[in-house]
Amino acid sequence: MRFKRSERIQELLLEEISKLVHHGLKDPRIGFATITQVDVTDNLKHANIYVSVMGTDEEKENTMDGLISAKGFIRKFLGKNLYLRYIPQLDFKHDDTQNRVDKISKILRDLHLE
Repeated sequence: MRFKRSERIQELLLEEISKLVHHGLKDPRIGFATITQVDVTDNLKHANIYVSVMGTDEEKENTMDGLISAKGFIRKFLGKNLYLRYIPQLDFKHDDTQNRVDKISKILRDLHLE
């Protein structure tokens, strides 16, 4: 099976952005955030970065605001460290998969108890 270039770029962006979020960003608004997934378009011009954030709703909102304001810095960092002709436009989105998994698990447990 051959991999598409966009899939390889997704993995590379996931690794590099995760490292930067955990060690390189000094914004105090950014709390405990994990980059869960990166989706890159086939033409490599746009990337959706899904972020899971632990904490209260206010902390989640502050973290997303901090990441959105750091978009330019992150793109500049990626431009210096990756050998790509184009660095994609970054769109940060909240990943609420864990909340849905918890809700489904609770429903299944309740059904099992009945």
